[in-house]
Amino acid sequence: MSPMIIAVVAFLIDALLGDPRSKFHPVVMMGNLISLLEKILRRELDSPLLKIFKGGLLVGTVVAIAYVVGFAVELISHAMPDLAAQVFIQALVLSFMISPRTLGDAAREIYWLLESENLPRAREKVGWIVGRDTVNLNEAEVSRATVETVAENTVDGVISPLFYFAVGGLPLAVAYRAINTMDSMLGYKNEKYFYFGRMAARLDDVANFIPARLTGLLFVGAAIVLQLDWRNAFNMMRRDASKHPSPNGGWAEATVAGALNIQLGGMNYYFGKPHFRAYMGEPNEILEAAHILGAIRLMYTATILFLTFACVIRF
Repeated sequence: MSPMIIAVVAFLIDALLGDPRSKFHPVVMMGNLISLLEKILRRELDSPLLKIFKGGLLVGTVVAIAYVVGFAVELISHAMPDLAAQVFIQALVLSFMISPRTLGDAAREIYWLLESENLPRAREKVGWIVGRDTVNLNEAEVSRATVETVAENTVDGVISPLFYFAVGGLPLAVAYRAINTMDSMLGYKNEKYFYFGRMAARLDDVANFIPARLTGLLFVGAAIVLQLDWRNAFNMMRRDASKHPSPNGGWAEATVAGALNIQLGGMNYYFGKPHFRAYMGEPNEILEAAHILGAIRLMYTATILFLTFACVIRF
């Protein structure tokens, strides 16, 4: 049996059940561990070099614990006499490491709010999934923020954990999710985390380097399957991916922009201060709520393509 069958089952579990909200969710527990270690290690009066060292110590500790936990789950599952039980245990844990349904449901809710002309509520909801100010966004800007989030989070919320599972099994998938969680909690370029969170941010960049580029290619394949503009998707990926402030985010966003014939990027506001992000794609179509559904379809199709290819390669 191909080990990627476990990944397929994990994807089906996520599609059917979604991500349960519980304090015992593995990612929530990772977050609690990170917060605890931060309280122990981070001190405002530390020198920049000491902050970097302590941040690195936190990163190494969390990654090691995550890997060991994933390895322990693998060992426990292999001790089961029934093959179905082995698959289910690993697939259940892996389903916690991916979030296509959570991402899709959040984006779809914003789509329906826009369609029902409830712009204030749509602004509020999109504020839950993006870091920018959303109180003054119009429909096109809400749609842009949602499409950008779906595209970028396809990398770290779906393809990356599945990629690391394909490469190194459950231990590596759990370790990756720990890396990404640390980046989301510590990887900020502000006074508080500029030094302490630097190792978390850099490791996340390294971990997503290959999966981000793979996701761009998968989006091109998804555009072919969905009969979207795959040539434009490929061209925009080549032209605009490097424009993103993240070394990895542009590979997904530029390709989705090309596939949907829209333009992403532009002016964002953070705590009232304007920040311009380079444009990606061409504005051949006016951004609207319908493009959110297009981004969701691209995410799911890219995921299915990855699972299909991985099953064939690992069979």
